[in-house]
Amino acid sequence: MKLQKIAGQPSWALHSNLVDAAVTQTGGQLGPVTFRLGRRVVRPFHVAPWAEEKTAKMPNILKVLRGDFFCMPFGGNATAWKGEKHPAHGQTANEAWQFVGAEEQGETRSLALRLHTTVRKARIEKLIQLRQGHPAVYCRHVIQGASGPMNLGHHAMLEFSKGGAGGRISTSPMAFGQVYPGQFEHAAQGGYSSLKAGAKFRSLDRVPLAAGGFTDLSRYPAREGFEDLAMICAKPGGNFAWSAAVFTDERYVWFSLKDPRVLTSTVLWHSNGGRHYPPWNGRHRRVLALEEVTSHFHDGLAESAAKNPLNACGIPTTVTLNPKRPTIVNVIMGVAAVPEGFAAVKTIERKNDAIILRGSAGHRVTVPLDWQFLYGA
Repeated sequence: MKLQKIAGQPSWALHSNLVDAAVTQTGGQLGPVTFRLGRRVVRPFHVAPWAEEKTAKMPNILKVLRGDFFCMPFGGNATAWKGEKHPAHGQTANEAWQFVGAEEQGETRSLALRLHTTVRKARIEKLIQLRQGHPAVYCRHVIQGASGPMNLGHHAMLEFSKGGAGGRISTSPMAFGQVYPGQFEHAAQGGYSSLKAGAKFRSLDRVPLAAGGFTDLSRYPAREGFEDLAMICAKPGGNFAWSAAVFTDERYVWFSLKDPRVLTSTVLWHSNGGRHYPPWNGRHRRVLALEEVTSHFHDGLAESAAKNPLNACGIPTTVTLNPKRPTIVNVIMGVAAVPEGFAAVKTIERKNDAIILRGSAGHRVTVPLDWQFLYGA
């Protein structure tokens, strides 16, 4: 499989009858992705507005920024941990991946890549799969040869079109949610946030604002001119969790499925024009990231590996890597058409070779899917 230049980056392209997906060589970032829903196409994933510009020098992660990417360790990593100084979201999101192979086997189209990390020595195998008849992308990362605590996750970013009704956001049941407890943006540097730092919440539709009152995080875009970050911690004890965004005007839903025993939380990054420093320059708008992670917010390895308020109350913020056995991280991301008035996703259920999405207005949509991929090796 040859590299192609797609949205400004050398990328590998993978195709099925319902999905066209690109994966960048640098950072292994997934995007753009086109899904076919009957006679129409939808492209929920975001690609940064500077993707094809000649920009000033910046970290690879920002230069490439698009779609979804695997982070190890997840977050800014401003503080070193026991001599390890990782780049933002890790080498996995910044360095060049090696092509291992591509194959078509029956109904499955696969792309295999590999990366050897050096800050924390490990071999990471990336598998991206498409299935004929499935409107989804299957993602697997296998981490081998490393030891010790590690925070990690996926960084999926969605973009909502200008105007219109926007999106309805929902997740599987939460233990609780919390706004980032630190200062997410700094006004002196040209960054602005609106949520009340550290505020806890039990429902997305009632989250405290810094200026007083409440806002609704279940509807987006909102709070134009601000950047905000919050995290939802899944209820413990289950083996299936999800996040979803209904694109109301376009009448389709994007969903992400995971095993919460591996990825315990979901970070919500609301990026709506609140950064006025390069390369953002106030133009990064209407983007919502639904990031499936095990981490202490977006802080990085040092904060996640240390004792913190989340792990103190039983929410894991790292996984333990063992050189004697691989750590496997699986995620499925897909789309489905929904009828007018579907509203938000209320539940996602597994049934045979499909999932059933039930809307809060009573509608039901069945999507062909191999959800058992979440538990495979």
